Amino acid sequence: MGLFGFLFGNKNEKLNDFKNRNAIILDVRSKAEYDSGAIPGSKHIPLQSIPTKITDIKKWNKPVITCCASGMRSGSAAAILSKNGIEAINGGGWLNLAKKLDL
Repeated sequence: MGLFGFLFGNKNEKLNDFKNRNAIILDVRSKAEYDSGAIPGSKHIPLQSIPTKITDIKKWNKPVITCCASGMRSGSAAAILSKNGIEAINGGGWLNLAKKLDL
């Protein structure tokens, strides 16, 4: 295991753990981006709306895997969720995430 794997764990293992616990996939792209293609069954809340939706997201009572186009916005969303007591992980770009999770 490399240094980063040792320090941060294996992301694929974390993704599979979240998937096995029925995590919600949260797409934080714009509406136009989401409407052009998304992971089936994912929820959509644009990144800029995340802070106002924390209460609603907490009601899901499930871990959250965030995704976007490349992983930048989903990283910000995962950080916001984590700071608010929601178990969240950045899944990165939605196309790659779908492949990793076999969706």
